[in-house]
Amino acid sequence: MSEENPKDEQIESTTESLLETVSDAEVNSRISFEEFTDERALISRDAFGKKQMKIKILEVSDENPVMKWKFGDRVKVTKILVTIKHLTTQEVEEAEFDIEEIERELSEKRHYTSTNRWIPTEDIKNGYVVGSKHTRLISDAAALDYIIF
Repeated sequence: MSEENPKDEQIESTTESLLETVSDAEVNSRISFEEFTDERALISRDAFGKKQMKIKILEVSDENPVMKWKFGDRVKVTKILVTIKHLTTQEVEEAEFDIEEIERELSEKRHYTSTNRWIPTEDIKNGYVVGSKHTRLISDAAALDYIIF
């Protein structure tokens, strides 16, 4: 009654091979919908709308998070690359920051620190930190006037 037709199977396999390009087959370079990240989510802006900032994570600590059951999967960021674009002049500035060192320096000079370097893994997209978490990473650098944003 319901007999599988070898011609139908052959047509389906031919169609699939036509839809798959050579680069996709060899490199598997296409990203899935879940992996896609809108660039706007990675950018934060200053209060006047004249600057944009992106933060790329360069190095994370291998320290285990405390209370994983309460706060979820997180990583402790130690080094970042900050890119600031001035929208009026199209000038781009980049600087690498060792957050751990800045945190130590601020606690020595001012006897406090406000950095929370634990970032949830779902707030890291393609190696960049989501814009809503930028202030948590650069607060000490801003307090020491390393970053003016």
